[in-house]
Amino acid sequence: MLLLVSKSRRALLRGLAVAPVAASVVASPWGGTLAALHRRYDDEPAMMERTKEGRSISRFRYHNAERWMTTLAADFLTEPRFAQEALHRAGFVTQQALCAYLLDIGFSDAWNARHIKQDIAKALAYANACGFGHGCPDMTRLAVILSPYWKWGYHYDDWEEDRPRTGGFIPATITPLVRALVDRVHDVTGHPRPKGCQRRRQEAWS
Repeated sequence: MLLLVSKSRRALLRGLAVAPVAASVVASPWGGTLAALHRRYDDEPAMMERTKEGRSISRFRYHNAERWMTTLAADFLTEPRFAQEALHRAGFVTQQALCAYLLDIGFSDAWNARHIKQDIAKALAYANACGFGHGCPDMTRLAVILSPYWKWGYHYDDWEEDRPRTGGFIPATITPLVRALVDRVHDVTGHPRPKGCQRRRQEAWS
């Protein structure tokens, strides 16, 4: 099923590539769904324009996600007491990965920076509205917990009541969800994995 979704999405993007260089969101294949999201979040309409520069930035963001993904597997992060640190790193990884997808389908880096920022739930909603096809309920719930992910970079030693809630997520449950999302970005964009990434993954499986 995932293979069929990826193939149909790539065929759709080939069609966009031969369309006018810049097309408004209304003219995009996801116009109606995106218009609803723009109203929901009070965002300005996104202009869908697939460019070589956008593709290059998309690949850079995806590679960032893959490289930081390895830090989630660090030995000290496997313990439940490090859930806050794991959530902070997971937030960065998912933000980079989802923005890589949005860039690949024609969103601009400036639009992402202005409207997505560090809101992982919002990024996932926009991605899924535009054919990402990652409807994992646990990832959707994690995205809400992560948003905005900057909050997990603070220390809350003095005021326990100010500490954000983890929603029951621990490193052992966070890492596979984020890994699956990053893999999905790899599958649907076709970006090659960073050098050494495939070898490290094969070593981890052996």
